[in-house]
Amino acid sequence: MQGPLAALQTHPWAFPALEFVHIAGIGLLFGGLVLFELRLFGLGRALPLAPFARLVLPTTIGGFCIAATSGLLMFATQPWELLVNPAFRLKMLILVVAGSNAVWFHARGTLQRAEVHDRTDALGRLSGLISIGSWLAIIACGRAIAYV
Repeated sequence: MQGPLAALQTHPWAFPALEFVHIAGIGLLFGGLVLFELRLFGLGRALPLAPFARLVLPTTIGGFCIAATSGLLMFATQPWELLVNPAFRLKMLILVVAGSNAVWFHARGTLQRAEVHDRTDALGRLSGLISIGSWLAIIACGRAIAYV
């Protein structure tokens, strides 16, 4: 086997470096997400919502892109082992829930509604709780992959 996947499997520092990149991406994603959700719940009202969202959401999306890319590379090094791992499968299921929740949040115009009222409605708050809970569960499942 040649190419980048071979390097990931054979070089002693390649996979740990990729794991570091994955964790850094998760940190950007989750850190930005928590700040955004807290602002939607009404904390930090001194910060106007629209400019705050323009700052935090691209960072969160960038963190997701970093985590997803590094995660796909890690998956490519051992797909068959991961596909039978229950923690990995649960992580992927919860990832679908988190993604669907984000699509629903934005499709229903929750952010625009929150800008008008300076906080979000009950469905928006529920979406925020689902989001934070989903990402905490994704992180927990990711850690559990090595132990199940």
